[in-house]
Amino acid sequence: MPKIEVPMPQMGESIAEGTVSRWLKQPGDAVERDEPILEISTDKVDAEIPAPAAGTLVDIQVQEGETVEVGTVVAFIDTEAKAGAAAGGGAAPAAPKEEEAAEQEEAPAPETGVDAAGDAEPVESRREPARQSASAGNGAEESADERLRRRSTPLVRRIAEEHDVDLTEVEGSGRAGRVTKQDIMSFLDQREKAPAEKAAPSRAPARQPAPAGGGAMGADQLWDLFYGKVQHPEFPAREGDDVKPMDRIRKLTADHMVLAKRVAPHVHSFIEIDFTRVDRIRRKNKPKWEQQGNKVSYTAFVAWSVAKVLPEFPMVNGTVSGDNLILRGSINIGIAVDLNPGLIVPVVRDADDLTLVGLAKRIGDLAGRARDRKLKPDEIQGASFSITNPGVLGTYVGMPIIPEGTSAILGTGSIEKRPVVVEADGVDSIAIRLRSMFSLGYDHRIVDGADAARFLARLKEVLETFPEEVA
Repeated sequence: MPKIEVPMPQMGESIAEGTVSRWLKQPGDAVERDEPILEISTDKVDAEIPAPAAGTLVDIQVQEGETVEVGTVVAFIDTEAKAGAAAGGGAAPAAPKEEEAAEQEEAPAPETGVDAAGDAEPVESRREPARQSASAGNGAEESADERLRRRSTPLVRRIAEEHDVDLTEVEGSGRAGRVTKQDIMSFLDQREKAPAEKAAPSRAPARQPAPAGGGAMGADQLWDLFYGKVQHPEFPAREGDDVKPMDRIRKLTADHMVLAKRVAPHVHSFIEIDFTRVDRIRRKNKPKWEQQGNKVSYTAFVAWSVAKVLPEFPMVNGTVSGDNLILRGSINIGIAVDLNPGLIVPVVRDADDLTLVGLAKRIGDLAGRARDRKLKPDEIQGASFSITNPGVLGTYVGMPIIPEGTSAILGTGSIEKRPVVVEADGVDSIAIRLRSMFSLGYDHRIVDGADAARFLARLKEVLETFPEEVA
């Protein structure tokens, strides 16, 4: 069967569905393998989705602005059809708008799905309020932006239902005004403050509602209580100030950084590393690498060394999950990339299986496509450890925040010539050496200070005695 499915991808472990923001291709268009064919949006990320195979896009199942569960087929690609042959092939032509509207009014048998909270419920029942508002009162068809504005995640819709909130009253910050979890939590917070401001002030903390049935608080309730209330304080603008709304990347970064700091007790340890040997090896092999079309940066040396050291320190390559410790079986290193403005962390998977040159090529490829906004969804997920390099811009050292779902992040400072005391044959002398300060930010719930010190000392040893044969 030459016709293959294009499913809604899994954009993260906690993401249950996604919204089709825009179709980049239309039925009858030829597509190449890995060529972007649509854009999707979730509460965590916007991304372009590539074609799983070359062929012709013959059928679009999900329209712009519609939200569907992960795994739902959004389109079909005929791997044997030619461009423009969709109408004469196995795919039916697009239905007229009247027929499409009639199909939306039909009520198929409800399928069972699981929302972000893990509660099973009929998918169609969750979408019923959205279906009722699918068109304007005069029968006019909804635009893609209007559908996108109306749609939201299961968690947002559940919060709205529990608090008797009409989502059309909530100002959304997502694409086309889509209501995010942060938006509805801010709306609820403002609604609670309004009557409180008129009443006498009280210092008594507000009591949280007891869990249903009087039992222990469930994981989803704890998540909503602790993770779901990132509230950025507001300040009055002064004369001459330029007030700009956050773009999506900045808003997501702001929320995720607050959550990361809120959850993980951060500790930072520092060590200075001599790069003189690495620099000599790099200079010696640079002409050979350039002839092969390769560029091996200092970051590649650091990432290679980290990949070799991490198996000796499984806690540094793990994470805390509830009352459990997860020690990751793979070395997946996230490399922070400056988008100016913005930041993204693509992931080098199984970094310990790559050679130095192979790792350098992989880092360069990911960084280049990150700046061109061409990363695939799975290329920004699954990191077990991260590296960020503020030193490339001249920073002496940084104290980075640990990404959610990991236990540590390495910050590399600028690599500079510095005078240091060296010993030779029992005699101390001053020498000019190439040095850099490294910082390790770690989650003290899983990594102790002694573990961090041993990790940094071992990393220093590997870099300062870097094996020449690796190059």
